[in-house]
Amino acid sequence: MGAAGLAVLLSGCSLNTMLWGDDGAGVIETTEGLIDAATEGEADSYMCEGHDPELREPADWEGLSAEEPERFVADYWPDQVPLEPRWNIGLSLPTERVAGGVEFPGYVFYQETDDGLCVVDVTWWTVESEG
Repeated sequence: MGAAGLAVLLSGCSLNTMLWGDDGAGVIETTEGLIDAATEGEADSYMCEGHDPELREPADWEGLSAEEPERFVADYWPDQVPLEPRWNIGLSLPTERVAGGVEFPGYVFYQETDDGLCVVDVTWWTVESEG
């Protein structure tokens, strides 16, 4: 076990909590749940009231993984500003699905509510080329 693993074990918190803090780890955890739910076609409970982001087909979510959580920065995402997100997180496409022209959910945007995080938008990306 390396030093990082020992530190996690001794602290009693997850590696994500150590790296991203409680809030960032919560974004990752919520995103992992969203991916699982969307793969089953049952992600409605993750959506913010009054928002209907494009989720497309359950197969589009298969094998995705949550990347680094980020506090929302309006300068980077001007199209999402009216939605008032507080967090965004990138999604990673598994290597076996990487092929030119494949579309996948690239980023998820969340608002914070009294009940936790909810989704206000999903941006879709297209793989330009393999490799």
